[in-house]
Amino acid sequence: MRVFSSAADLTAAVGQSIGPGPWHPVEQARVDTFADATGDHQWIHTDPVRAAAGPFGGTIAHGYLTLSLLPLLVRDLYGFEGARMVVNYGLNKVRFPAPVPVGASVRLSASLVSVEEVAGGVQVTARMTIETDRADKPCCVAETVTRVFFG
Repeated sequence: MRVFSSAADLTAAVGQSIGPGPWHPVEQARVDTFADATGDHQWIHTDPVRAAAGPFGGTIAHGYLTLSLLPLLVRDLYGFEGARMVVNYGLNKVRFPAPVPVGASVRLSASLVSVEEVAGGVQVTARMTIETDRADKPCCVAETVTRVFFG
């Protein structure tokens, strides 16, 4: 776990790899709960019997579910000490190169792309790569934008 306590700490880490973090399982119950929350009940996510005969040989997690795991996964990689507020500011780019089969585990690696001053804090752009224990390609690559306000 890497801890950043200032804008200077963050700037010094630009270009460095952080992680990978520990594995986290993606089970059918989590997929079903996400489907209920979003209204996306497509059979490739929620019907194990039908999905077994489908293109992935079983159910797969929603891409947006995979993306939504970032807060869980990033807390194992790094955090901010002395920050009065940390705000998810958005995403620049997101891709889902490979599916996450239900029952697989995922983990995160990150690298800081840039740190820029904004009013009262810094804006951190990071490249997040989520991989599964069942594929050679990553299942999600996202460029996140976070605003951190120290002090």
